[in-house]
Amino acid sequence: MTSKHLVEEIQSVSLSMFRKNFLGVYHGSMSARTSSNTFLINKKEAIFDEIDEDALIHLDILKRDYRWHISSMDSAIHEQIYQEMSQAKYISYTMPPYATAYSLSHAKLSPKDYFGDLNIGEMIIYDPGAFHDWYDRAPYEISSFFKGSRCQMMLIRGYGLFTYDRDMIEMAKKIALLENSARLLMLNSSA
Repeated sequence: MTSKHLVEEIQSVSLSMFRKNFLGVYHGSMSARTSSNTFLINKKEAIFDEIDEDALIHLDILKRDYRWHISSMDSAIHEQIYQEMSQAKYISYTMPPYATAYSLSHAKLSPKDYFGDLNIGEMIIYDPGAFHDWYDRAPYEISSFFKGSRCQMMLIRGYGLFTYDRDMIEMAKKIALLENSARLLMLNSSA
């Protein structure tokens, strides 16, 4: 896949996820593996409804240079997932509002709707414990979770959702399915 095509794909999916409120202004991250040791990720100041080539940066896992300082604050997490999960081609960190809200008071998410049950199934909600040192622990805890499970999505209590996949569109679909299932669960519980 050419770099231009990859940028266009990230641009299209990030705009769609921004419109659904899965990504915010300066909040969230999306990346794509470009080789065994490199990946393309948004910069810290990226606005997800306006992603272009200037909002993305290539990082080298083997060489920590100045680019790491201007990349997303989630870069170390993406790096660790790419190192641990060879099947990860794309990674996103999103904060879908219903799924994140649902995570605050539940230990697992069990979709009751047809598409959620069929495509996602039951998910354990990961408790990160104290938030004050979360970003120090997150790269290792998230990659360990993925390595120890067969799940490609990790819903983290009060924090959001990390997802990886071999296909960016499929990754976005899973996020949308999870969000819809969480929304339906919350609507059902308030009825």
